Amino acid sequence: IKLIGTAGSDRKCKLALEYGATHCINYNEDNFEEKVKEITNGSGVDVVMDSVGQSTFEGSLNCLKPLGMMITFGQASGKIPPIDVGMLGTKGSLKLTRPTLFSHISDHNSCQEMAESLFRKVISGEVKIVIDQRFKLSEIAKAHDALEGRETTGATILEV
Repeated sequence: IKLIGTAGSDRKCKLALEYGATHCINYNEDNFEEKVKEITNGSGVDVVMDSVGQSTFEGSLNCLKPLGMMITFGQASGKIPPIDVGMLGTKGSLKLTRPTLFSHISDHNSCQEMAESLFRKVISGEVKIVIDQRFKLSEIAKAHDALEGRETTGATILEV
């Protein structure tokens, strides 16, 4: 399995590679759509998970192979404008979803099962929690600015 990451800086690409990506493309320096096609010998990928939003949406769709799925879960670059769903058909019967936390936690039993699964993986070391920055609670504005400015990586901790 190839895991192709994208990031907005070389520093974040380096982190993606350290954490298991087989390739990482700095989308501020390279055309990620072209690079993905190059890496996949023109076939595209099965799944795209896009947290950036507006500026990467169309390119992310174009990276999919026919019958591929795009999961859009953020809008760091802005809100995704309305789309013509017919485009999903012309691009190869693509699937598009926008999951939300509240949909996933609305059923108590399902939420507990997911939490137990996650904590088993954390305890076993399969999932590693990386804390890359800490802020005092009195610096909440600074923490918010760093998150909003996309200057953070890993988990951000607020300390009392």
